[in-house]
Amino acid sequence: MTPETIEGYGVRLRPCDPADVPGTVAGCADPETRRFIPLLPDPYDADSARWWITEGAPAARAAGGAAYTIADPATDRLLGSIGLTRLSAERATYEIGYWVGPSARGRGVATAATRLLTERAFAAGAARLELLTHQENVPSQRTALTCGYRREGVRRGAGTPRDGVRPDLVVWARLADDPPGPTARPLPDLPDGRLTDGMVTLRRVEPADEDMMYRLHTLPEVVASRVPPAPPDRASIARRCRLAASHWLAGDAADLTVVDAATGTPVGGCLLAYDEPATGQAMLGYSLLPEARGRGLASGTVRLVADWAFGVGVARLWAGTRPENVASQRVLERAGFRREGLLRGRLPGLAGTRTDTVIFGRLASDAQ
Repeated sequence: MTPETIEGYGVRLRPCDPADVPGTVAGCADPETRRFIPLLPDPYDADSARWWITEGAPAARAAGGAAYTIADPATDRLLGSIGLTRLSAERATYEIGYWVGPSARGRGVATAATRLLTERAFAAGAARLELLTHQENVPSQRTALTCGYRREGVRRGAGTPRDGVRPDLVVWARLADDPPGPTARPLPDLPDGRLTDGMVTLRRVEPADEDMMYRLHTLPEVVASRVPPAPPDRASIARRCRLAASHWLAGDAADLTVVDAATGTPVGGCLLAYDEPATGQAMLGYSLLPEARGRGLASGTVRLVADWAFGVGVARLWAGTRPENVASQRVLERAGFRREGLLRGRLPGLAGTRTDTVIFGRLASDAQ
């Protein structure tokens, strides 16, 4: 693709220029850029930037792709970089990639540049564009959704090795004939990032919740309801906390931290898993630390999540408890759930046994 200058959505995409060296160094030496683009030279200095401008970018164009500086239309100052790599000439398939400098983040620059180059690529004959993101790169995943890319799955071990580990990459794609506009999200963000009734506050699970979540999920009574009924290791809990935002954006699950509103202390967790999107059904699970029980926080949590879920389009919620867990059954009943029956041997138990599950359900149409 030719390196002409194109403008739109508040950004300019133009050919790389020697004047971009300082901005390229600042952007590519930034730790957050390097975290998700580990193949950049280390250290990234002025010679590295000059090589990209004089050799790397022209080589990308010669191979059938594109390479642009993202610039401020008013000043022509570098804000970042974006380009296309041709994956298949026969299939007219390209991969789009970008970085945005630290001083330009949080302003929609990546979204504007991606929309602009996506439109340019399709106008030039591309049939399919792919965008690969690290699972922890939440801003890039939001950019993909806003620009109409659809999540197609996780490519295992497809990332560049770092510290001996090959990370998974999330695959997003957009076709030339996809409808315009952002990709719809089954589970949108919480209003203002939280739900609260004054007694309990719910927010998305974060990496800082690791200690509390590990303590919670290694409690014997919580382990008994896990599948399988074995305590998790610290690494799996840490991974869950790091990837909670990605799973939420994917529409798989809303993983929530339960916070005591009076003290601001995290005291438990609540998971809404969208197990049957086609039928509008989601599963609800929750647990609290011992010191938070018996104070109405569980009931408040279930009510808040249920009301939010029905408000964003979920039609049916269900939850399961062990037959002997009377306290949890009462929580569900107080939150408007009805007992629907018992599933014999539904879950694996200890030493090859099976355990029964009491099923509760609530519909969006149920009166409260």
